[in-house]
Amino acid sequence: MTFVVIDNCHGCRFTDCVAVCPVECFYELEKQLVIDPDECIDCGMCVPECPVEAIYDEYEVPEEHLSAIQFNAEQWENGRHITETQYPLPGAEERRKALGFG
Repeated sequence: MTFVVIDNCHGCRFTDCVAVCPVECFYELEKQLVIDPDECIDCGMCVPECPVEAIYDEYEVPEEHLSAIQFNAEQWENGRHITETQYPLPGAEERRKALGFG
């Protein structure tokens, strides 16, 4: 079992989750974060930190976002390993509000 980042992160790339990850399993793509499923230890510490509710246990991913499981598994290798918080993408706050968070 692992956690995955769904497309709520796309266009935001908030990194609050990265700060609490004890095994540093997050990778940065151009428009969002992904999780290396082999490194994730299933602790769930990242879930409450995400301001756009983009992180789910792979067995609890909403049906409309199931493709995120495979996306994370394939794309983490294409990302840049990220171990510290960074500024979100320009327009992230607007996207967060459009998603209904805040």
